[in-house]
Amino acid sequence: GTVLGADGFGYASSGGVHHKIPQIGRTVIGADVEIGALTAIDRAALDATRVGDGTKIDNQVMVGHNVQIGKGCILCGQVGLAGSSKLGDYVVIAGGGGAADHLEIGDQVQVAACSVLMQDVGPKQVMAGVPAIAIREWRRMSAAMPRLPELLRRVRRLERTLLGETDEPSE
Repeated sequence: GTVLGADGFGYASSGGVHHKIPQIGRTVIGADVEIGALTAIDRAALDATRVGDGTKIDNQVMVGHNVQIGKGCILCGQVGLAGSSKLGDYVVIAGGGGAADHLEIGDQVQVAACSVLMQDVGPKQVMAGVPAIAIREWRRMSAAMPRLPELLRRVRRLERTLLGETDEPSE
């Protein structure tokens, strides 16, 4: 059920018609790589989609065309890497995570489960959320979420007080 070297998903649209761009490149798998069931790794448009030595790929992972995966990476179940993304060495992307196309992800980056990278990420960062941000900031924002409705009510009351408005209808 795993497919290596499938035709990459490349199209150019013109006049309302999608035209297939031939994917004539290769897929290169390094030494000591493990690839789980129902995973797809597309071949490149021209050069090669590459999976670095020692990388471990879980089940149901999608690696788009032209992707470059460094050595020792771990891609957990249902990760999706859009075309032409480049992962450094020892990157870990937890289950359901992913990366948009043409991103550069530095060495030793960690991406939390169900998080999606939408911009380049420098080395040794830990990211979470959609779009993914630094996990420290994401934790603060997540902790504040349950309090937002009450905070909004308080702000509205303060605004009305400052503007001299009352809750009673005016005559």
